[in-house]
Amino acid sequence: MKRIPTAALCFFFFAMMFQAKGQEFLKAHGKVIIKESGDTFLLRGMGLGGWMLQEGYMLQTADFANPQHQIRAKIQELIGPEATDQFYDAWLSNHVRKIDIDSLGAWGFNAVRLPMHYNLFTLPIEKEPVPGQNTWLDKGFELTDSLISWCKQNGMYVILDLHATPGGQGKDQGISDYDPSKPSLWESPANQAKTIALWKRIAQKYANEPTVAGYDLINEPNWDLPSNVQLRNLYEALTDSIRAVDTKHILFIEGNWFANDFTRLLPPWDDKHRLQPPHKYWSYNDQASIQWVLDIRQTFGVPIFLGESGENSNVWFRDAIRLLEDHGIGWAWWPMKKIESIAGPLSVVKTPAYQALLDYWNGTGPAPSAAFAKNALMGITEGLKLENCVFQKDVIDAMFRQVYSDETVPFKTQNIPGVVYSTDFDMGVLGSAYFDTDVANYQVSAEFTPPGTMVGLTATTRWISKRPRTASIPTATASAGWAPENGCNTTSRLPKAPPMMSTCG
Repeated sequence: MKRIPTAALCFFFFAMMFQAKGQEFLKAHGKVIIKESGDTFLLRGMGLGGWMLQEGYMLQTADFANPQHQIRAKIQELIGPEATDQFYDAWLSNHVRKIDIDSLGAWGFNAVRLPMHYNLFTLPIEKEPVPGQNTWLDKGFELTDSLISWCKQNGMYVILDLHATPGGQGKDQGISDYDPSKPSLWESPANQAKTIALWKRIAQKYANEPTVAGYDLINEPNWDLPSNVQLRNLYEALTDSIRAVDTKHILFIEGNWFANDFTRLLPPWDDKHRLQPPHKYWSYNDQASIQWVLDIRQTFGVPIFLGESGENSNVWFRDAIRLLEDHGIGWAWWPMKKIESIAGPLSVVKTPAYQALLDYWNGTGPAPSAAFAKNALMGITEGLKLENCVFQKDVIDAMFRQVYSDETVPFKTQNIPGVVYSTDFDMGVLGSAYFDTDVANYQVSAEFTPPGTMVGLTATTRWISKRPRTASIPTATASAGWAPENGCNTTSRLPKAPPMMSTCG
């Protein structure tokens, strides 16, 4: 198993130079994002999924524990509450560190999107000592402060993304840690009030911090909200709360149904700085697939930023980024690392001990001792450290160099005579470095999903462009979410998102 040598961290990209004058605030200006100096700025971001909010598919627990509260419960049953706290402390300490941000900057990224879980910043409403009041927690702010500091040192920006709101904002439980036994964000005025107060608290703290690009107010709402009236009302309340203390930062306003239904969310109500961040997964990479967002930009004069995408092949990554950048659209990929990933730059090694835990939880293995389980889990937290991950440089090559070059470059130096493995072919675009017919997943464009059904991605494919590092054929699994009874993205709006742009994940 390959590890990341120090020299490889920079790969073949030039390190980003941080200007002595410091960073400038970003703002939405007409149809583009600009710096204070007036220069147009294209965000190229990476989502730090799995850090502050665990999702079951990233830990391979989705079949029996998808949202974080279920994952934590499974762990606590095995090792007890004190050791569980130790595990989560180590998880938060090791998942994202300065070396991760230094590496992202060196690879070519100029921003990160931080998916935040509200429970690192404030207590759930049911645990508040005084109902209706807010207890503020230091942990989330301390982690965010560290991330901002590391990004500032690399001349990068941070998008603060509330990925798990109080109560949860969607029926896809894994995305927002939603617990159906408790009131959701949309069913509880108390959860809405806490969300409003949390964003005001965040805005107060970072109002004068130019490293923060802006505030992504609610990630991927997915709830039956007729005509988006309730969503619009909450967004307006959040805007008023933030603008009372911060008039500088961009507001990222996601639509319903996994970010893509902007019914009643346009034209903009905030006359300062806001943009629309649709999400895109598993769809064709042609202009038709993004025409609806180009129409939004043209009709309403707002910038477009692809707030989340990824979980596919190198061919798909290269084609999607070229399509977006040809139309002046910035992007944030997802995610940076997960266990046994072939679709991101960093893969966390799944140890035999962790597999034994998965087998037990899946009902196919014996019960482990508490000591064994704790060691297995703490071993995974060590595996989160970048230097212990598998660095998949072909992913970075596809996302940056290949976007504007058809030239092939060696994947590694071959010693001849010696063994040359078929997976070590040159890096480059399809048709130049290699040829294959099964190169990406286009299921959202290619398949119709009946209303009220689960849309899933479970692909066992060759996907040669992903360069599997093991002898076995890789399996890429992602939960694609919950579709409402009347279907995803079918409500009337102008412009209307075609089904191929919907992401249920």
